[in-house]
Amino acid sequence: MHSLGLRGKSSYQRRDSRLLHSWNSQMTWILFSSPPRALSMAELLETAQEVSKMTIAHEIVLNHDFKVQQVNFAPDSLESRVKETLHKAFWDSLKEQLSTSPPDYTHAIRLLQEIKETLLSLLLPRQTRLQSQIEAALDVELIRQEAEHGALDIPNLTMYILSTMAMLCAPIRDEEVQRLRSLTDPVQLLREIFRVLDLMKMDMVNFTIQSLRPHLQDRSIEYERKKFQELLDKLPSSLDHTTEWLRKAAADTSASPSLSPFQPESNIPPASSLQGAVHRSSDLPSPTSVLNQGYMSLLHWELGQEKYPETLLMDQARLQEVRSQVNRLTIIAAVLLVTTGMCGSALCSSPGFVDRLKRVTEVLLEGLPHTRFEEALLDISHQVCQEVSRTLSQLGCPPLSSDKTASLKGQIKSITDKDNAVRSVIEQRIHSFLSLCLSPTEQKSLENFPKGLAPIQEELREVGRRFGSVTHHNRQVFGPYYSGILKKVLLPEVEPEAGIDSF
Repeated sequence: MHSLGLRGKSSYQRRDSRLLHSWNSQMTWILFSSPPRALSMAELLETAQEVSKMTIAHEIVLNHDFKVQQVNFAPDSLESRVKETLHKAFWDSLKEQLSTSPPDYTHAIRLLQEIKETLLSLLLPRQTRLQSQIEAALDVELIRQEAEHGALDIPNLTMYILSTMAMLCAPIRDEEVQRLRSLTDPVQLLREIFRVLDLMKMDMVNFTIQSLRPHLQDRSIEYERKKFQELLDKLPSSLDHTTEWLRKAAADTSASPSLSPFQPESNIPPASSLQGAVHRSSDLPSPTSVLNQGYMSLLHWELGQEKYPETLLMDQARLQEVRSQVNRLTIIAAVLLVTTGMCGSALCSSPGFVDRLKRVTEVLLEGLPHTRFEEALLDISHQVCQEVSRTLSQLGCPPLSSDKTASLKGQIKSITDKDNAVRSVIEQRIHSFLSLCLSPTEQKSLENFPKGLAPIQEELREVGRRFGSVTHHNRQVFGPYYSGILKKVLLPEVEPEAGIDSF
């Protein structure tokens, strides 16, 4: 009666549609790729089902907050109106059937059958005795015979159902089940029983997810690789975008071997001018450095401009959120650096001053795409200047001159300029930190934050942890595919069996 949705919520990422986004990306890849042979509708449906299984398993492993929750449509949405209309029509029909003389139990018996099946689905394998009791108490054939002879006792059946629900429900549902006992209208009672049973099914699914997670974590790499290979067997072109992604990463790395992998792409020559460099053995980069460059390039990825690598589609929403968080943290750190540089150490050492500036900036940037940061900085500059004036007044210091105030506002508003030096330095330092998160051997270095990032170190450490978790898992699953691609990209004239550094 109530639809359930898949959702994972955490303090870092509250994107209710993350899994749906990943699913849509997967389906786009499958349906609009160009395989050498056309797939039948049955093959497409089978492939879609396999992708769905792999996506859910992947989400359970990487998102520890992943769980099932009810989907609640907006009150005036079309979906909500349609749902309400259909439900009302059904329950009105049931009420009408039970009000006739003699009562018509056609719908009621179907509902009791569904309730029985739901209760049985909530049992654990060891609960065989309770299973027998439910099957006997809710014997549909017997119920149908009682209805035909006018002996059906709906109140007695519902009381048994409520008692069984009380035994099976999680403690959090005890109050919900108890409230049902006070309902006397049979139609309302049946409707509420289905609502609470939906919650109990959701609880059981989440319990199963929690129970399966350790086992999935142990086998997820092998499982995902196997499923991806099955897809690759059906769609041999399913690594085309991944190949292009690694080819560009190799070209970028080869062109500037001394260039750190976290330097923004805007400072790197275009890949088209670098193809010769990729093939010079003296400039040959290691596969690990190329792959790391590829991962770092995802922090600059503009959706719609290039096709996302197929091997990262399940993590596209996660990585786009990392990118958005990096963009916000860059602006926050730049605003704080500009303000502290302009106002001096005395003001900035005032208790709570920097934290207040940080909160103001965070609030005004929350939920905005990076394309709207420029307009947000206008409001941020006004709020920062107000906070500076308020704190100076509290400290008994003279206010900033009009020239200094105008200069502070101007510097803050210019942070999004393409050639802004402060933002560029902050961005490079953040990317430098994140590049260390790509290697487990560099974890100790994560305690030493680059200069100027102290106010955002807690948030940046969490971003780095998630970025490292996603890329580490991806490297383990798809490492063999990346190795094969990079052999062809880095050593195009060498025999396939020739050695190359592993990941």
